[in-house]
Amino acid sequence: MNRNRQTEILGGVVTVIILILLIFLSNVEVNKLSYLESVASSIISPVQRIFTDLKNKIQGNSAYFSNMDNIIAENEELKSRNSELETELRELEMIKAENTKLQEYMSLSTKYSSYQTIPAYVINKDVSNYSSTLILNVGSNDGIKENMTVIADKGLVGHIISVSDETCKVQVIIDPASTVSCSISTTEESIICKGTLENNQVLRASYIPTGAELIQGDKAYTSGIGGIYPKGIIIGTVKEIITTSNITDRYAIVEPSVDFSKVDTVLIINE
Repeated sequence: MNRNRQTEILGGVVTVIILILLIFLSNVEVNKLSYLESVASSIISPVQRIFTDLKNKIQGNSAYFSNMDNIIAENEELKSRNSELETELRELEMIKAENTKLQEYMSLSTKYSSYQTIPAYVINKDVSNYSSTLILNVGSNDGIKENMTVIADKGLVGHIISVSDETCKVQVIIDPASTVSCSISTTEESIICKGTLENNQVLRASYIPTGAELIQGDKAYTSGIGGIYPKGIIIGTVKEIITTSNITDRYAIVEPSVDFSKVDTVLIINE
């Protein structure tokens, strides 16, 4: 039996069913017909709702895809604006940093107005137990020379040990090879402060005269002896006094006034 013959038979069956339904409905009482309509409605309504929801979803997706190009364009515009704002923020941070440095320079210059100074800032540092040096952004082109004293807001930093055209290297006072002649606030006697290999956060004050009375909390200042550092620049504070069986071997631990891990802006005394 071919496909056309099957179609003809199916069509005939459907026609017969429809005729039977028409005859049946024509003989059904009105109240019974209403009941059948109600049953049919309860079956058909959910199907209608499903198709209606499906239609709405399809229409919604169509609207979504029609607006997709606009959404993509807006997203790209927002990305571009965000990039511009990030650039502006970086520029503002740079301006803020420069302004902070200028304020620090002004504060330092005012504090040390009795000296002729050259402002500088740290561009590199090497602070360890074996070597403690800073690299500054000024050099011989700015009038920098070896052995010039370097100071910060809190006190003595160190002195210049080498110079290039545009940079210079500073040996800070906590370097183990550094030696500073200093005096203690409670005595006029001179003592020596040196960096230590054991602890790069403190200085060791030795060669303390036997008659000198040191107490915890005394301030150490440059004595002006030795030909490098001017007199009167604060070095640090006496934190501990170590006594031995021989009074000539006693020494003190001095905490520097400058935090070398954070020092950023300095002045170079030009005298």
